[in-house]
Amino acid sequence: MMLFLDTADAGLIADRATGGLVDGVTTNPSLVAKAGGDFFDGLKSICEAVDGPVSAEVVATDAATMIAEGKKLRALHDNIVVKLPLTVDGLTACRALSDEGHPTNVTLCFSVSQALLAAKAGATFVSPFIGRLDDIGQDGLGLIKDIRTLYDEHGFVTYILAASIRTMAHVEGSALAGADACTIPPNIFDAMIRHELTDKGLDAFLKDWAEAGKGAL
Repeated sequence: MMLFLDTADAGLIADRATGGLVDGVTTNPSLVAKAGGDFFDGLKSICEAVDGPVSAEVVATDAATMIAEGKKLRALHDNIVVKLPLTVDGLTACRALSDEGHPTNVTLCFSVSQALLAAKAGATFVSPFIGRLDDIGQDGLGLIKDIRTLYDEHGFVTYILAASIRTMAHVEGSALAGADACTIPPNIFDAMIRHELTDKGLDAFLKDWAEAGKGAL
């Protein structure tokens, strides 16, 4: 499964990407606004920080302007994926951009029906928001499983990108449910590597090594 960072902080991305564990990045207008600075310069810095897909979202609401904005974003870097809302205009723009060979990410997906339409519109990625579904008492991970079944049954090649991740359980559950990718807040990404028993085990090994009078290898 591909692991993406959900942030617009280029410095943070560069730091986490050095180990080769980060496959890409997702951004949205809220994250970019929070990061500050020039929007386009910020996206270029992100593309330089990670070698993989970088989802950049349009801010228009009509199809024609979405398409124009999508092409402008794509001109910044080959790794840019045009992020579009799951609306009638967003799907129309998705089809137009996909037909011209531009990768797309249809976001704000909350149902199997929406995921079906995104795939038929030629989306490269579809982003089900599992945390927000959980917030209203629905089954976010269940949606991932159902979309996986749908896509496998009908041979759709759209990647399932689990989004709105709140916990490590969301990441693990998405992987087990068959998501192709998961976009993760930096704090959750950092927490994934840690476990108290790992720390205790390492401390014990190092203590035994030191007591045996051993130094560096």
